Amino acid sequence: MTDLANIYEQYFRDVYSFVLLLSRNETVAEEITQETFFKALKSIDKFNGNCKISVWLCQIAKNTYYSHLEKQKRFELNNIPEKASESSIEELLIDKESALRIHRALHCLDEPYKEVFTLRIFGELSFVQISQLFEKTESWSRVTFYRAKQKIQDLVKEEKNG
Repeated sequence: MTDLANIYEQYFRDVYSFVLLLSRNETVAEEITQETFFKALKSIDKFNGNCKISVWLCQIAKNTYYSHLEKQKRFELNNIPEKASESSIEELLIDKESALRIHRALHCLDEPYKEVFTLRIFGELSFVQISQLFEKTESWSRVTFYRAKQKIQDLVKEEKNG
């Protein structure tokens, strides 16, 4: 696990910068970078060393970004946002009906997702601060927040469509 943490620390900025160049959006770049490292973690055993690890990570990031664009196009056609950023979730909270749906979904989450999401959105804590509270790594807090956000979006979408 230490090797993966080192890889994250060593290449996070490179992958983030690459995705930022592609997307021209800091929020999207952060989310795609998080997802890239999550995918890399799941498939690290498939890395065969034929290229630099940074090239491999950027390839995952590029594919993830293009998948994101495709999903976004499909969801925009249905007028459903594919990936809500923190700011768009905050905008939804302004609308009382949407806020109630988000709070209902948040209530259904298991720990630590519920607490990490609450600390990040409502407590406005940084990922570093959240990781310190849980005595985990910053990447853990980023991935946990990302997963919580995905779970909330899925639950809200289910309720809306259900």
